[in-house]
Amino acid sequence: MEELKRRNRFIELSSKLWKNYSIVVVFFVILLICGIAAPRFLRPNNLLNILRNTSIVGIIAIGMTFVIIAGGIDLSSGATLATSGAALIALQKLVTEAGDPAMPLIIPIVVCLTISTGIGFANGIIITKAKLPPFIVTLAVGIIARSVVMYFCRGATIMGNRIPTFTNIGNGSVFSIPIPFIVAILLAVILHVILTRSKFGTYVFAVGGNENAARYSGIKVDRIKIITYMLVGFCTGVAAVIEMSRMAAVAATSSGMQYEFEAITAVIVGGTSLNGGKGRLVGTIVGFIILGIVNNMMIMLNISPYLSGAVKGAVILFAVLLQRRDR
Repeated sequence: MEELKRRNRFIELSSKLWKNYSIVVVFFVILLICGIAAPRFLRPNNLLNILRNTSIVGIIAIGMTFVIIAGGIDLSSGATLATSGAALIALQKLVTEAGDPAMPLIIPIVVCLTISTGIGFANGIIITKAKLPPFIVTLAVGIIARSVVMYFCRGATIMGNRIPTFTNIGNGSVFSIPIPFIVAILLAVILHVILTRSKFGTYVFAVGGNENAARYSGIKVDRIKIITYMLVGFCTGVAAVIEMSRMAAVAATSSGMQYEFEAITAVIVGGTSLNGGKGRLVGTIVGFIILGIVNNMMIMLNISPYLSGAVKGAVILFAVLLQRRDR
């Protein structure tokens, strides 16, 4: 009898661990498979490159997690990155007659973050006050933002001032760990604490779980939604700073292209439900690293880049099917 109880407790614990941390198990299984399929995949330089390359989308995904948990979605992130990034480069490239930067680097960075957060605020205000679907609003705002940046850049690529203090943001490392990944982890830790240890985080889950019940319980639903969109806007601005610093340039037509879909994919793969009310940032971190691994393996195995969309689509379907099974 006692042995049966221990077995049941073990099965219950295993089931709980799998439900909460299955994405971590899947992550290590993928690492093992990739290491067997391409031994050079496990080389430290390659793994560090994956972390660097995937961190930009990962930072957007961290903010996107809040929006999706609250029952929304943001399809303007890619265009927001390009728009705020263009403002950053336009200010950063200004120099004096002596060839020195015309202003401290912090000013273009603050302007970049202000613009991206402002676009998030605009998304939130329109969605909550006009009572329009997030899909339509953010899609329209994204189209407008992309059009504005293309007009501003005349459809071309604007080159910035390649100074080490700027380019090191995206290309530098600390103890061999890429700075973009360090930024992503620090941001994730801070927002994880907010999501799990603050009233705001509790309200985000409540709004996504049942908006009407949250409203009747006294939660200011509109305010929570607006803040989540501002949060993903801020994260997109951080990603823009890193993206622009890597090449010290912004391409009006391609910068940030499809980043919003990659971020959403990372969030879904990480276990956050598209229905809202459920999700965790740990899963999002693992999710965007998995996407980076998939992209890296496609290159190593000489798989056509035109099939990347098919692979990511299959990953989304698989993740959604797992979520449906869990319910």
